[in-house]
Amino acid sequence: MNLKTQGFILLDVDIVALNNAGKSTSSNFDNAVATKKVYKNGRAYTYVSGQAWRYWWRECLKTNHAWELSPVTRDTKIAFTDADPVVYADDDVFGYMKAAKDVVRDEDGNPILDKKGKEQKEDVTVTRVSPLKNSAIVSVTGVTTAENWSSMARQDGDSVPYSKEEYSAIMKGMFSLDLFQVGTFANYNKTGFKNLTDKIKEEAIAKGALQINDPFVKTKSGEPQKLVQLDKDIRERRITDTISALKTISGCAMQTNNMADVTPKFVVLATTTSGNHPFSHIAVGEGQKSERAILNIEGLKEVLNDYKSQFKGTIFIGKRSGFMDEYNDDLKSLATEFENVKVLSINQAIDQYCEQVKKQLP
Repeated sequence: MNLKTQGFILLDVDIVALNNAGKSTSSNFDNAVATKKVYKNGRAYTYVSGQAWRYWWRECLKTNHAWELSPVTRDTKIAFTDADPVVYADDDVFGYMKAAKDVVRDEDGNPILDKKGKEQKEDVTVTRVSPLKNSAIVSVTGVTTAENWSSMARQDGDSVPYSKEEYSAIMKGMFSLDLFQVGTFANYNKTGFKNLTDKIKEEAIAKGALQINDPFVKTKSGEPQKLVQLDKDIRERRITDTISALKTISGCAMQTNNMADVTPKFVVLATTTSGNHPFSHIAVGEGQKSERAILNIEGLKEVLNDYKSQFKGTIFIGKRSGFMDEYNDDLKSLATEFENVKVLSINQAIDQYCEQVKKQLP
């Protein structure tokens, strides 16, 4: 069974510029920086790109979970990691694409030459669809930004003015983590599926990785394709580290003057049998101009009923005290009405979900 972790988060930030969009075209200042915004129904919504969120996530795993990140190689106009998910957990969880050719070498490591005396090369192109998929982080309500004027004045002569856009908002994001895919790699020649070179595959098997049948893909003759799967302890750690990183994730632009806490203040974690994310509309804007963020409790109940056959185990809801406290009684009632729901603090919800997911891994 291909289980997935489905996560939903809310951030609560004040006077921030989380993700900038380069030079502002609407400011009177020459040195003006705009924040990322999108428009919907005539309202502006600030957002953090999915790529920026992934960067925060990866850096948190390096700093707080001792992940050794895959080294990056730059070649003219392209760049790629080592594309070795056996050694590097971030290649495994975040995916990669490496289009390259390597020199063919003999047993002693010497290059093998062709008839013209040139080094023979072999195609070692590999790709991996990321098991971790995430949305952008976008404000729940429409946001009016403020232009803050600043200046560089620590020198003789005139100061140098500049400005930036700042805002306060409750923001929402979603992610999905494919539990079967983490630590499990294909080697057959199909875009997105050829995760390993033959050399890395052989090295992984020599170090104890198993070959298992692919439950979803068969050969032309009807036989299941073979996959390479790492030891359960390794897969378990990579999954729980990725989810636990939410407790300490940090990042954003303008941190020296606009430092923000980007850890979740509300989180929902559930294991499902479907790739569809069910929690996208449990936080919505209320009012004619969508000016107030609310928890859609009735919408959450609807999700719990409509998708009950797809949930596996307990659904953990975490909330930080002081954030949306007006919903405390509603959330307690929710946990009473649905036996598979637990309402806890943020860190308790993440920790207990991680313990559950360990038992759900095959």
